[in-house]
Amino acid sequence: MQDNKNPYSAIIGKMIVTKEGKRLGFVKDITFETRSGEIISLVVKDATPYTRTLNLEKTSSSDFLIPYSAIIAIGDFVIVSEEDLI
Repeated sequence: MQDNKNPYSAIIGKMIVTKEGKRLGFVKDITFETRSGEIISLVVKDATPYTRTLNLEKTSSSDFLIPYSAIIAIGDFVIVSEEDLI
């Protein structure tokens, strides 16, 4: 995934699913390190009840965060590894 570049607008709104097919929500925003430009996490909107059971970090406005390290692929969906979320 590091070599494939996706513009910001192409990622926003995509559904986030685990590699096992569990729906987590949709990409609301992306957080990144301003100095290096490194992506830190994805902000989740419309989090599913399953997402709420995971021990995910939250923003100050209570949105869930998916760490960049958990992302496996970005295509029609953003696919994440559930093992990397816990």
